Amino acid sequence: MEIKIGSKNMELPEGAKTYIEKKLGKLRRRMNDISEIRVEISEEKTKAQKDRFIARIVLDCHSTLIHTEERAETIQAAIDKALPVTERQFERWKGKMEDRSKNVVPAGVAMAREIENQTEASIERKPVVKIKRFTVKPMPIEEAADQMELLKHDFFLFTNSETNKINLLYRRKDGDYGLIAPELE
Repeated sequence: MEIKIGSKNMELPEGAKTYIEKKLGKLRRRMNDISEIRVEISEEKTKAQKDRFIARIVLDCHSTLIHTEERAETIQAAIDKALPVTERQFERWKGKMEDRSKNVVPAGVAMAREIENQTEASIERKPVVKIKRFTVKPMPIEEAADQMELLKHDFFLFTNSETNKINLLYRRKDGDYGLIAPELE
């Protein structure tokens, strides 16, 4: 497992880097399913000193990304707040992987499959206001729903491994899932 520690808008003190590595060492012993850990510390000039430092932790669990972001007054406090959240998210992901191996379908995925069968007229679309570029990995709908929940996003763009086409899984205003699966004319 590889650990990458970086900073944004600031110079990371050596003591902070040692502290982060020590804390992540505990995480590393518990989690052998992680291929990479990325930690980014940034500093924002805010009026509220308690939200000055931001700690972002991303675990790469073999194509599944677990993202945590916490703010605090010091770098150490931000890391101390982010690590328990990361551990909980990892345990939740690991539990879902165990459920999947037992052929248990998460409730959110069942809703996504139901919505996929609805007519295109019932799917609400909003205008595009931002463009973001990233690598799209092939995965089943269930894994895409898990990724969306772990990242705490309202949508997730992925390549559907069943159809080998780009799909968009999104959370509707009513809390259900929607799936946009394009068809070529």
